[in-house]
Amino acid sequence: MTHNVVSVDGRLTIAPGVSLLAGDDRWAAITAGLGDPYAWVRQTHDPEVILEGSGSFLPHAGEGVQPGHVEAPSGGERAGDADQVSLPDGDADRVFLPDAVVSSSGRRWFTVVDGRGRVNLEYAEPPDPGWAGWHALVLTSGAAPAAHLAQLRARTIPYLVVGARRVDLARALDELARLLGVATVICTGGGRLGGALLRAGLVDEIDLEVLPAAIGGRGTPALFDAPPLGRNEWPVRLELRSVERAGGGRLRLRYDVLGPAGP
Repeated sequence: MTHNVVSVDGRLTIAPGVSLLAGDDRWAAITAGLGDPYAWVRQTHDPEVILEGSGSFLPHAGEGVQPGHVEAPSGGERAGDADQVSLPDGDADRVFLPDAVVSSSGRRWFTVVDGRGRVNLEYAEPPDPGWAGWHALVLTSGAAPAAHLAQLRARTIPYLVVGARRVDLARALDELARLLGVATVICTGGGRLGGALLRAGLVDEIDLEVLPAAIGGRGTPALFDAPPLGRNEWPVRLELRSVERAGGGRLRLRYDVLGPAGP
């Protein structure tokens, strides 16, 4: 499932190059009264994993990023990497899942897709009481420096190396299920990460909070910012599950993903 807050024209932020991490009065105005999207996702969907792109933590790498509505790293994380690595259990170079963290009852995972090992997470466990029981986990690739993986181990931040040069998203979701028993994953990341998941057929539901505003602008980060469809590729067909009027003129829309619209 993906969850995003978007304008009526599908924009995730105000403009290219505007960092919402630093705050932006225009975005604050159109999201007034919205509340914390993360809290709404946790309460409504009860996920075991919330999936984010590294752009949440590297604002210079994205365009107008903010927590929950971000771009994946420059170049994107890509599913189906042909040079994916295997994940033998117990291989400390590929799998780091310390028992002290993993064995905690009811553990949930704030998971960052960081194929190049560039993110220095501020917390292993969020200090906000609303995030009690949640722990950071990193999905990375063979492109991540050994020193970065060593730093994650020193901070007891679990990681999975899934892919040779980029994170193989399909394999990553399989490993989350196999190794951690994860059943529900919600991507709150931005257009590139969401777009990669959609193109790979890894999205079963799309959950949107639509703002009563139109932003426009060439290059402004948008929902499912994937490469253009090829000549023989088809749009993804959706079926409306529910519509809810929210405060301030917002709409909450939920769609089931049915698959390609063509043969």
